[in-house]
Amino acid sequence: MLDKSPPRPAVNVPNDLAAHWMPFTANRAFKKMPRLLAGAKDMHYFTVDGRKIIDAAAGMWCCNAGHGRSQIASAIGRQAEALDYAPPFQFGIPQAFELASRIADLAPDGLDHVFFCNSGSEAADTALKIALAYHQLNGQGTRTRLIGRERGYHGVGFGGTSVGGIVNNRKMFGTLLAGVDHLPATYDRDKQAFSKGEPEYGAHFADELERLVNLHGASTIAAVIVEPMAGSTGVLPAPKGYLKRLREITQKHGILLIFDEVITGFGRLGYAFAAERYGVLPDMLTFAKGVTNGAAPMGGVLVRDTIHDAFMSGPEHMVELTHGYTYSAHPLACAAGLATLDIYREEKLFERALGLEAKFADAVMGLRKEPNVVDIRTVGLTAGIDLAPLADGPGKRGFNGLNSAFHDNDLMLRVAGDTLALTPPLIVTEDQIGEIVDKVAKVIRAVA
Repeated sequence: MLDKSPPRPAVNVPNDLAAHWMPFTANRAFKKMPRLLAGAKDMHYFTVDGRKIIDAAAGMWCCNAGHGRSQIASAIGRQAEALDYAPPFQFGIPQAFELASRIADLAPDGLDHVFFCNSGSEAADTALKIALAYHQLNGQGTRTRLIGRERGYHGVGFGGTSVGGIVNNRKMFGTLLAGVDHLPATYDRDKQAFSKGEPEYGAHFADELERLVNLHGASTIAAVIVEPMAGSTGVLPAPKGYLKRLREITQKHGILLIFDEVITGFGRLGYAFAAERYGVLPDMLTFAKGVTNGAAPMGGVLVRDTIHDAFMSGPEHMVELTHGYTYSAHPLACAAGLATLDIYREEKLFERALGLEAKFADAVMGLRKEPNVVDIRTVGLTAGIDLAPLADGPGKRGFNGLNSAFHDNDLMLRVAGDTLALTPPLIVTEDQIGEIVDKVAKVIRAVA
């Protein structure tokens, strides 16, 4: 059902947009035709000219509980008045310990310790550093090699970029970290096209880790890091059995397994974490985005007891892990996180997402008849719709779709090359799913 509420009044816009160099944005194209936002509430953004835009992207995979949640805003405000900042080195705040305990309670048994940072990028680099340090402490200092996966995304730090496998994110920055290798991507369109949920085909891609072990030697490999669903590359769900097989191989060779759940954490796949959905216990698990509903920057790493405890040795007055950030466990972020977890629990949003998964998949799969649609993948409340590239350049049809959605169809979605990604807030209704799919159909026709 279309929303009939009146538009909001327009707001002032700066005359000059030149000073702001925007991240992951085609800056010249943007500044010729800006997509500027002025407000948000529940399932919608509001543009600077007062239009109401339905959010099919949860901001950027962040706002799982929707926008403008008064509980979160009030918690941040109260915390800012009581304690605006506290140094996280050698000092602590009660809210950080409470939030860590609650996140650990949500995680699979064994992931009982949380190291806080401020983003998914920092979480990935933190997990990689913990892995390297852990092996040093265990007398296996030769384990320095890190294994990522083609088409993987682990943020933009040097560690995350190095193990990441999206070509355009890597090619400007030289050799990056040494001693990094990559598993193959898990996607094969010929055998997996138009899959709902986890593809039947593809578990064998995990066996490529045995080849890398044979090539480099198990004693040189510290960790493997993968996303349970590769989101930023265009929504690639893990094939059935793939993650369990990866866990078996890493355990066999003493290699740590890290799940990057920055996107999949906090309900996106119908569970607190995808590790629970797939019945696989990694050694570390990174999170960010949904932990604060996007209201404040925060990330972190959940760590198994065996890893954490290995650091708890030596003189008690000495720092066990020489790593951290000025804004780790920031008071405002902790307040936002606690309020967000309250909403998830009280409104049963993880369970809600799981209950909507099949209806969401059916609705999105209805787009397969639209022009230039070559594949659709769905898992949880997430979908990737691949469009055939234009002859004059890959990514252009997707970019045109982004503009058509925003300017002509009052829709926010994400694009990855020529893939349209749908990741609505978990509060989305069945009517709103229908509205989103109808608007996406119009976008696809507009860029045909």
